[in-house]
Amino acid sequence: MLLEDKKDDLISETLEGWVMTKCDSWRDHYEANYSDRFEEYYRLWRGQWAAEDQVRSTERSKIISPALQQAVESSVAELEEATFGRGIWFDIKDDIHDQDSQDIAMLRTHLEQDFKKNKVRKAVAECLINAAVFGTGIAEVVLEEEKEMAPATEPVMGGELQAVGVTTRDRTCVKLRPVMPQNFLIDPVATSVEEALGCAVDEFVSEHLVEQLQEKGVYRDEPIHSAAPDFDIEPDQDLTTFSDGKVRLTKYYGLVPRHLLVDAQEEEEDEEAVTLTEDEDDDSYYVEAVVVIANSGTLLKATENPYMMQDRPIVAFPWDVVPSRFWGRGVCEKGYNSQKALDTELRARIDALALTIHPMMAMDASRMPRGAKPEIRPGKIILTNGNPAEILQPFNFGQVNQITFSQAQALQTMVQTATGAIDSAGIAGSVNGESTAAGISMSLGAVIKRHKRTLINFQEAFLIPFVEKAAHRYMQFQPEMYPVGDYKFHTSSSLGIIAREYEVTQLVQLLQTMSPDTPMYPKLVMSIIDNMNLSNREELIATLEQANTPNPEQEQAAQQAQQEAQQAQMAFQASQTAALNGQAEESAARAGKMAAETQAIPQELEIDRMKAATTNLAVGTADDKEFERRLKISEQLLKERNVAVLEGNANKPERPTQ
Repeated sequence: MLLEDKKDDLISETLEGWVMTKCDSWRDHYEANYSDRFEEYYRLWRGQWAAEDQVRSTERSKIISPALQQAVESSVAELEEATFGRGIWFDIKDDIHDQDSQDIAMLRTHLEQDFKKNKVRKAVAECLINAAVFGTGIAEVVLEEEKEMAPATEPVMGGELQAVGVTTRDRTCVKLRPVMPQNFLIDPVATSVEEALGCAVDEFVSEHLVEQLQEKGVYRDEPIHSAAPDFDIEPDQDLTTFSDGKVRLTKYYGLVPRHLLVDAQEEEEDEEAVTLTEDEDDDSYYVEAVVVIANSGTLLKATENPYMMQDRPIVAFPWDVVPSRFWGRGVCEKGYNSQKALDTELRARIDALALTIHPMMAMDASRMPRGAKPEIRPGKIILTNGNPAEILQPFNFGQVNQITFSQAQALQTMVQTATGAIDSAGIAGSVNGESTAAGISMSLGAVIKRHKRTLINFQEAFLIPFVEKAAHRYMQFQPEMYPVGDYKFHTSSSLGIIAREYEVTQLVQLLQTMSPDTPMYPKLVMSIIDNMNLSNREELIATLEQANTPNPEQEQAAQQAQQEAQQAQMAFQASQTAALNGQAEESAARAGKMAAETQAIPQELEIDRMKAATTNLAVGTADDKEFERRLKISEQLLKERNVAVLEGNANKPERPTQ
């Protein structure tokens, strides 16, 4: 009953009227809650002064500190380097049941070529800037038909000559187009594009672009005219408004009442209104559609979602998530208050310096010549009627307090602390006013963690959905080049500039504590080179991998040499053992000989004694002959005994060799 009542209320309403009613209410919500703040963030990032920045009526300086600009650029550069610093910034995984990887390689190659050709990296960088400034990065995935041209040759004159020309072919291109926050409308109660009733891109486009799409049949052939200027959706309100040749185009992506879409489609076919049939009543009330309206009233396109995955061609991500809100929190919002205080401090100091350097003068008008102009400039001569010291008197305002300089430095540090950015002068990390390695390490660690959180938001909500949408559209409209499959996409983003340098420092410190012979040493060297932005980084990594990879031939030769060395060592040990055995036998023989000689010493001494006794006897006596006879017999017995001892030592068994 509720759906029937709702349909009865809308029976006389048109599709374009329903869409514009939603878009107008969403714009009112945006202008009431976000428009003024976003304009303020944009001005501070651009360094543009406005009248509302003046805090005193006497304030003359219009300076804007670049602290917030630097914070935005540093943060964006860190995320951009983390995403694209390695070259390959996305990867594809196939279904686990599919073992063929050729389709993945072909899909990855074609996507890389098309992304490079369509300048996707440039568009992503612009979305990152918008996210840092406004808190949310938004982009539209645009599908365009283009003619691809390539140089070619063609035979002429019967094939004798070759004419140089070009070949053309029609192909579908997927582009990423950044969208400014003031040009994007969304259901206020939604926290993402997917869960919203719908969203819309509301902006000015050139009139000729609409006419070209009408000629191609993309848009209806309806008369269009130049739109009136609207400062709410202009990208830069400080520029002179150009009203001729532009059309306000509202592209709505989301749910619409089914019967209104059917009415719009039937009206285009035969200009007759139709009612819902009974079969159509059974369908859901809403249908996913794409509606394009020119100048808030002319319907140019109304069709069901033409994409095979039924997804909306919008990707968005918050820099920092605000719970229960679509719009996120960016760098400018974090550092806004500190930036405003810093600007006030600088402008007050500059005004004080102007009064100090060029003080006001008091003059006695009665003693000035008639017609004299009280102007002060270098080299000017002032005529006075009397002593000039009594006529001209400067007001002394003193000197500018030096504490203002330290205050400005403290406010600039507050901007860095609030945004998590690191300036070109260094980082905050001091204890008692002195920088320490521990303080710097802690500061860097905190900064890296904050950037990682934003990087995760960027990858999960923006980068991966865009790659998926682009791949699915190429599969749908160019299946001959893009194989259709259930692929899983993920990014290859890694650490950014700051995090990478911080990691290299830690790896170098760890490397200094290890010996080159340690197995971890080459791995640490490879990690250090991998984290460096060297032009020949890939070549160095390949050389290290080749050096660390064992060569089969070299490994076999090393094993053979090791075996030969082992055999030589065993032979050397055997020879050493044999030599030791020979030395032992020789020593035993020497010992036996010495024992025999030792046994023979007493007998020799006895013979010597007998010889000595014989020489004392008289010659020719009977006792003398008998003594000589006995002496010869003793000598003969001694010789026989010595021979027996020597033969006994020689007949002893040899000891076995080891």
